Amino acid sequence: MTLFSASDLSKIYFEKTLFDSIAFGMQDGEKVGIIGRNGAGKTSLLKIIAGLVEPDEGIVARNREARFEYLDQLPQFDVDDTAVHAVSSAYDHRHGHLEDWEIEVRARRYLGKLGIHDAERNVHEMSGGQRKRVAIARALMSEPDLLILDEPTNHLDADSVQWLQDELSSSTSALLLVTHDRYFLDAVCNRIVELDQHRLYSYDGGFEYYLERKESMLDVQDSTAAHQRNKLRQELAWLQKGAKARRTKQKSRIDWAVKLQEDLAQKSDRAEMRDIDIELGHRLLGGKIIDAVNIGISSPDGTTLVRDHTWRAAPGNRIGIIGPNGIGKSTLLLVLAGRMPPTSGYVDVGETVTLGFFVQEVKDLKENETVVANVREIAEYIDVGVGRERFITAKELCERFGFNSKQQHAYVHTLSGGERRRLALLRVLMANPNVLFLDEPTNDFDIVTLSALEEYLQYFKGVLVIVSHDRAFLDKTIDTIWSFEGNGIIKEYPGNYSAYLERKEQSASAKASELKGAGTTADKSRNGKSKKISYKEQREISELEQLIPELEKRNAALEARMGSGEGSYTDHQQWAEEHRALAEEIEAATMRWLELSERSS
Repeated sequence: MTLFSASDLSKIYFEKTLFDSIAFGMQDGEKVGIIGRNGAGKTSLLKIIAGLVEPDEGIVARNREARFEYLDQLPQFDVDDTAVHAVSSAYDHRHGHLEDWEIEVRARRYLGKLGIHDAERNVHEMSGGQRKRVAIARALMSEPDLLILDEPTNHLDADSVQWLQDELSSSTSALLLVTHDRYFLDAVCNRIVELDQHRLYSYDGGFEYYLERKESMLDVQDSTAAHQRNKLRQELAWLQKGAKARRTKQKSRIDWAVKLQEDLAQKSDRAEMRDIDIELGHRLLGGKIIDAVNIGISSPDGTTLVRDHTWRAAPGNRIGIIGPNGIGKSTLLLVLAGRMPPTSGYVDVGETVTLGFFVQEVKDLKENETVVANVREIAEYIDVGVGRERFITAKELCERFGFNSKQQHAYVHTLSGGERRRLALLRVLMANPNVLFLDEPTNDFDIVTLSALEEYLQYFKGVLVIVSHDRAFLDKTIDTIWSFEGNGIIKEYPGNYSAYLERKEQSASAKASELKGAGTTADKSRNGKSKKISYKEQREISELEQLIPELEKRNAALEARMGSGEGSYTDHQQWAEEHRALAEEIEAATMRWLELSERSS
């Protein structure tokens, strides 16, 4: 069924046209990702579809029988809401069949998977990131016909992002989302819609397919632009000579020349989506950069965040820090930067270090000044130290970072959230650092900015330390992982995030094999004097050992059916629901088997 159909939508914000006369619609079961530059109007479009904001022109016809659920970047809750109540109360009894106790179990499971373990805590006592995670769980619990999500992966750690990705992939709800996470887009979405130059462009398929189509389209545009430039030269030459022809013919040729100029300008802007060149030089580092020796870090309540960690920075270090939310990653950056003392040990920062520190909270921007004035406050130019174009001015750097001439003279208070973060990052880079600390740099950035930043970091030869949940970003920028393993332990893994994940999966498989061996040994000794479980539990172990392989066999057969390309849309909906239920059953049975096996060993 059609969920909504929008036609002739237009929206203007602070005299800036976001989109003009666009048309957009979705069918039941579609999973659509909206991409575009910061400030292009992605969030405004979501809110218009959700019915929260009115367009300046156009209409949105929504299916009255369809249920819509919108996840705001700043979700709202009742004053007395606990996390578990906020999530449980979102369940729609009119469309579901769960009992109250089943609803609460599901709510707690959703919260736990998203890193909220104190389900009884009042939501208003939580941080902004924690509230966002509760809101995600609440949205999932509502099981709508259309789920609308605005940057759902912000404030999630990598494990939670992976869980949410799997949950949305298997969900039967239609999905409309804005996200900068490219792995997430490619895994979840079956259509990509790009908002660019006030228009919408739709691409069937995932993000990888979109990239292939977009590149081909830009190649064609480049060829067309070259032809149009030649035509434009001819027409401009004709205009400058002042051709003596009939007035109507002359006017038509003038109009044609103007149109050519406008088309070329638009193609130029769209071509910029490929690449924003922000490659910069860097200042030389001395012998000592940052020495962090045997540092320990504790939170105000005495919890150990970091235990006895040593790092002596060297040129070319490219480190990605990962771990659950609230475990101390940002605090570690502050300590390593010398902005916060460790509880034990010491940190010594070298004299030649020029530290660029990009933090999560955007501050120190001059709201009533222009973009370029905010950049010039840091420096008028950067001395690259090489080549004929040795000096890069603030204006040039703004252009390289996606702020065109008109945008450079926009006042900061008119910028979108993503544009403000882009400006804040630009101010950090304008200081020409040789040590760069980035704390969750991908939040609220568009994909073009991320690609540009990745390219800059590829050429950055100083010391780079990044805290991020963005798997694609880590894969492209770092070669060492620091993983918070719990109890203050930080373990180092060589390689990028994918290499780290592969090592963890191998370790988990080896551990599972050991547990299975322990279970077999326990089976042999169940009749001995060291028995620790009841006869009924012994029988349960035997039953589980027969049940789990059978469930896995059914699951494999179902996955093969889902990937065969056969069956109707209704069949695929049913199979997806069966697949999710089977996965939950396998997880529950396996956890129970592990628990009983450990007790019997």
